[in-house]
This record gives sequence, structure tokens and C-alpha cells, in this order.
Amino acid sequence: MKSGESTLAAWLHRLDAEDLEQVLAARPDAVSPPEPRSVSELAERLQRPGSVALALPWLTLPALQAAEALAALSAPASRDVLAGLLDATEDEAARGLEAALQTLSTYALVWPDSEGALHMAAPLRQAWDTPLGLDQPLATLLKDTTSEELRRMLMALGLRPPGTKPQRLASLVEHHSDPVRVAAVVAQAPADARKLLERKADPAYRPQPFVHFGGQSAPEPGARWALERGLLVQGRYDYGPVRMPSEVALALRGAGRQAPFDPTPPVTPLVPVSPAEVDSEASAAATAFAAHAASVLSVCATAPPARLKSGGVGTRELARIGKAARCEEPFVRLTLETAYAAGLVARDGDRVTTTDAYETWAESEPAERLPLLLHAWWTLGLTPSQARDNDDKALPALAGTPSCAGCLQARKGLLTAASRLPAGQGAKNASELGPLTHWSRPLAEALPQDVTPFATVIREAELLGVLSRGALSPIGAALLADSTEELAAACHRLLPAATTTARFGSDLTAVVTGTPAARLGTLLDSVADRETSGSASVWRFSPASVRRALDADRSPDSIEADLAAVAANPLPQPLVYLITDTARSHGRIRIASAACVIHGEEPALLTEIAAHRKLSRLGLRHLAPTVLVSRTPLEKTLAALRTEGYAPVAETADGTVRVERPRTHRVTAPVPPPRTAVGGPGARCRTAAAPERAELTALAARLAGAPLAHPAPDPYNGVPFATDTEEIIAGCATQLSHADVRQLAHAVDDGTAITIEYVATTGSRTIRTISGLDLDPPYLYAWCHLRDAERVFTLSRIHEVMPPA
Repeated sequence: MKSGESTLAAWLHRLDAEDLEQVLAARPDAVSPPEPRSVSELAERLQRPGSVALALPWLTLPALQAAEALAALSAPASRDVLAGLLDATEDEAARGLEAALQTLSTYALVWPDSEGALHMAAPLRQAWDTPLGLDQPLATLLKDTTSEELRRMLMALGLRPPGTKPQRLASLVEHHSDPVRVAAVVAQAPADARKLLERKADPAYRPQPFVHFGGQSAPEPGARWALERGLLVQGRYDYGPVRMPSEVALALRGAGRQAPFDPTPPVTPLVPVSPAEVDSEASAAATAFAAHAASVLSVCATAPPARLKSGGVGTRELARIGKAARCEEPFVRLTLETAYAAGLVARDGDRVTTTDAYETWAESEPAERLPLLLHAWWTLGLTPSQARDNDDKALPALAGTPSCAGCLQARKGLLTAASRLPAGQGAKNASELGPLTHWSRPLAEALPQDVTPFATVIREAELLGVLSRGALSPIGAALLADSTEELAAACHRLLPAATTTARFGSDLTAVVTGTPAARLGTLLDSVADRETSGSASVWRFSPASVRRALDADRSPDSIEADLAAVAANPLPQPLVYLITDTARSHGRIRIASAACVIHGEEPALLTEIAAHRKLSRLGLRHLAPTVLVSRTPLEKTLAALRTEGYAPVAETADGTVRVERPRTHRVTAPVPPPRTAVGGPGARCRTAAAPERAELTALAARLAGAPLAHPAPDPYNGVPFATDTEEIIAGCATQLSHADVRQLAHAVDDGTAITIEYVATTGSRTIRTISGLDLDPPYLYAWCHLRDAERVFTLSRIHEVMPPA
């Protein structure tokens, strides 16, 4: 491209039509409607931050490295200075730098002026906080410094200060840009100052965040000496962090420390591979994916997957779909994401269902199905088979994540890297294309789940037939060229037509090579179970699968005829016998749903009831001459029959006649509290007789001879809680009396059985005997004898405690 003036607009004016067309093709966002009316407006659009951000991901690694180095030099900078910083002054490195600058010029990010100095778009400089680990240039850091301060810096360096502030600043910048003069000054510095300057000039140095707590912070040892000479800069009134200008850092690093620059792509181990081998493997992979995609979407059409409350299809549903479709999870994720982008499936409430477009897609040939999914994959703003996030947590599919430009660039970088391989050569291992992909698109997204660079994207490309034998397949070349016609032609050449026949075996299997046609797949799915799918699909017949077809109102003759119509060979005898035997036993037993049953000994009476017009709303139907079934519950059926003058009786579950007695209601009188004896708690009751002395002696003798044992819990003895268990239970079991609390605590501590009255969350009350009690407030874990299983009881729902029955 020709050189121009310092501004981008002036440079664009000087370009010829061909070069300007290259810029417009590289930056289509700058010419999107409304089209720019002038070159000045075009230059303004090209320098917008958003437009520059869209161009950055398309840069190769050497172009990005050259741009960062130019940002560190604070453009404008000469080409020779940039080449010296990148150590690209000779041979291949020089040619690599020229190609990198050509790329940057094509994207209108860097351009030369009439004197050869390189200028860059202002937003591009802001893409790096500290390019090459360098801070702002000296002129920027000292723009608010007074002329007197600049004079003192020059005097400290032994220089004669000019008269004006701009002249003094220019003199200081000129001095600090000379590595020899800066090295001489630093050589005379005190030891602390020299160590501080060397540490801050190191590319690995990262400054600590500046935190101000009020007052002036003490400077680092040696900082004052460097600040007085402009080798370090601090804000006004000694406030803010101490910063090193980029000129000083570059001078101190010396000529031996160049910026990183990789003008040539990394070496990829190659092996010979013929176009026929590439086409063969690509055809097999594309055919298998087309078959898997058809199976996955067929499962989604039959049983739409449920969505999580947080959005997306979870791993459990993905596993279910994969099991039904006989394919692995990456195929399921890849199919769902690409089908959603292509409009074949859509979110419908809490489900993901197929759309009307799916019906047309399913009826088409494999070579017509695949391009739709391939184009969706090529333009997808995410990596569809990514299964783990940065925290190594499972990711749902179709979660609606924001578009990721880095993921898109990873695919484009991979195909670009594969296209750079020599003709007739392929990568020895497809994973070795990762470093080359990074060189082609250094800003591409790297997934945390990848063991090797871009392993997930490479695996997706292999599954789709885009990469084959470590080389770019015709399908991949069509995608990279962004040509719909070439993609359709490649798919028609590599993918065979859908198979319309199946070969049936005597082992009750049906084998379909290639991708089965939609009608064939639907037929076999309805009467057999799919075992495998891919380049060849296998179905197996069983009594259950044939019964499933008979349940769908298929007759055995129609099943046999439909299978014979798609059979490549005569139907084997075992399959015919299976269909006949299953049909013979099918429907011999019937099950009907009924709310209640009406039966009697007089068929004529039941016929009259079934024909009664006012009883038609009951939904009565004859099962036998003396049996009717009703769709209406028993009580309503009983009331309707009695209303029409019949006298039915109800039966209990065991067949006995239910006795109906009128229920009477009584008001329960409150139980009066126990009366205490006159004279206080210690006085005797009038009706209580004092025990005889002989009785007391006999009782004492029995107690003395009794074996030692834990006493039974006392309902109340004046002590609030005898044990900690009682206190814990009393705090949670608010429905229990003090005596019940003690009984329950005694059972917990001694491990004995107990009977409780428990009220469930539905309000139903049950009496349960429980044992093996384990207290975990506010819950009680125990073995329930009623349910014959371990249950968890909430203490607040226990209303009564009784000794075990």
C-alpha cells in the first residue's frame, strides 16, 4: 500500500482503488448502512472503539505482537525502531514484520505517513494497559509538570535547560530516549536507586495496587534520587504510585531484550495423506453425524426434553436422549445447539420441542440435512460440546449463554491453520493443530476443559467431517470459503443418499447401512428398538417392541406387509413367527378404568339402568349381562340411582354390604381439673384411706427383692428436665405433654420401642410403633413398623406418645 499523510483520512485518500477495496472488505462494519458519504467519515468509523474491537480477533499472532510493540513505543514510531525492538531486522523475521504491518494496514489499524513513521488508531493503543509491561511515555506522564520542575530535572542531569516548557520537555525526552546516556546516569546512581530502577524495568515486574490512607506515604529507598532526574515519575504533591516512563524502561532493558515476535507459524509434525483418504474419512464422519443428528432430533420429537428451572437441558436429559438415540453426549450437545441455531428445535415453556421446519428437514436427503447444521456450527457464538465451566461444573445445553466471539474465532482459526498445511500433507495428530490455531487466532477462546489447546473444537471438527486425517476436508474448505454452493456440492459428493431398505436377519435384527430414510427410520422405530446408529444402524425386534406397534392400532398383517416393502431380502421366518405369536396373545386381557361397579342378579334391570336417559351422565357401560361400570364416583352414582327411584346398596372393599347408620353429634363436656385436698398439697384427701402397716411391709419387701433396672419415666416429679434429651425434645416437640416428652426421651436413651400418634403434612393421623430411635433435632430417625422401613419424623408433628403395643 502507498504511504500517506499522518492522519488516517489522508492516508485513505492516497490509496488506489484496489487497496481501498481490501480495507473495506476487511472492515465491513465500517461501511454498513448508512454508507459513509466521504473518506473522512469512513476514517472516523474505522477508528471507533467498537469497530477496532471487532477487527482485533482476526489478527494473527505476529500482527498482534507488532501492534503491541508499536503501542509500547507510543506511535508514531519509525519502522527501524520497531524492527529493532522486535529483533526483525534480517531475513525471515524482517519479511514476517513486513507481512504483519501489511495485515495491520489492511485492517486500517496501522498506517505509515509520508516520512515512514508508523501511526496507529487510538483505540488500538488502549487495548493494552501496559504493552510489553511498559507504562506511558515520558511526555504523557509529565504533561502536568511545571516548567520549573522540568528545569530542576535537567539541572540534576547536568543539562542546560532551554527557555520554554515544551523545549525543556522535548530535551528531557530526547535524553531519556538514548539508552547510552540513560545507562551512564544510572551507573552513577546510589545502590538503592539502581536496584529500584532495575526492578521496575524488568518485564516480569507487576506494580502493586496503590492504596491511599491519607497523608504522605514514605517513598521507596532510592526513589527520591530517580524522581529528581525524571527516571521515575509521581503525581503532583508526591501523590499516587511511582511510575517508570516507557523510554526509560526500554533503555534500561538494553538491546539484548527484544519484544516477543513469532513471524513464522509453529512447526506441525506432518504425514503424507492423499485426497482420496481425506474424502473417505470425511464421508464416514459426516454420514455418521447426519445419522446421529436424525436420531437425536427424532427422540426430541417423540419425547421433548425437559428444561431446568435455571434454563437449558441438564445432563440427565442429555443422557436420556443419548441412550435413546444410541450416541454419545458430544453428539447430543452438538446436534441440539446447531439444530436450535438452524430453527429445527425451539424452547416451548419447560420443554424443548421440534418446529415445523424439522418435518421438512427430516424428509430430505442426508446431503441436504447436513449443510444446514454445518452452517449453524460455523456461525455459532459458542462451543456447543463444552460440558464444563471454569469451576468444573456441568453445563446444560441450550442454556442461552451470551455470544462468545472467541469461540467463533477458535473455529475459524482452526480451519485457517489447517488450510496452511502443504497439499498432500496432514497433521500427524489432529491435536497438534492447536499451536497453529493459536498462531492464526491468538485471541481465540481456550476452554478450561481442554487438556491440549483447542481440543474440544478439534474434536467437533472431526465429528462433523470438517477435519479428516489431520487435514482440511472439502467440507471444511467450503466453510472457510463461506460458500453455500461449495458446501452443498461437497456434501452431495461425500454423503450417500438416504437408505430406503433394510436387511433383516434371523437373529431378529434389522441393519441399515448409511443414513436411513425418514420413512424407514420411523417404521423401524415403531416396531423395533434401535441398538446402534452412525454409519450403520441396527434395530432389534422383541415381543415388547412388536406389542408396542400393536398397541398403536397396527394389525399384524400391516406390520408384516410394511416390513416386507422395505426389506432387501425376504423376511426371515423367526421374525414372522414373532409377529404372529405376539399378535395372538395381544388383547386377550383387557383393562378398563372405572370409578365404581354396579352389579346385580337381574340382567333386565341392569339393561334398563344403562338405557335410562337421566343416568347417561354417569357414563355407564356393560361389561357383562349383570355388570355395569360407571365413570362417576360411588357416592354420586348411589345418589343418582336413588333419585331415579332405584334402591341400590353400597359395598365395602371386601364385598360386604356397607351398613349406613345416621351419625349423631354430641357436645363433648370439658373434663374438670382434679380436685386438691383441703389444706394444700400436703394434706390428705378425704376419700383416701391410709394403707395398713402390713401392706407397707409387704411392698417394701417386694421392692428390696426386685432386680436393679432403670425406673420408668415419671410424668412429673417437680424437676423440669431429668436429662439433656428431655430438654431437646421438649424444645422441638411442642405438641407433647411433659409426661410424653419423658417417655419419648426414655425410649431414645435406652433404645426401646415406642408408639406415637403422628400427623403428616397432609393432615392424616396415623398410629405408628417405632424403634431404633436416632435424635437429630428437629427430626427423629427411626424404623417404622407400619411401613417396614426407616422413616424421618418431625418432632413437632408427634401429638402423643404411648407404650408399645
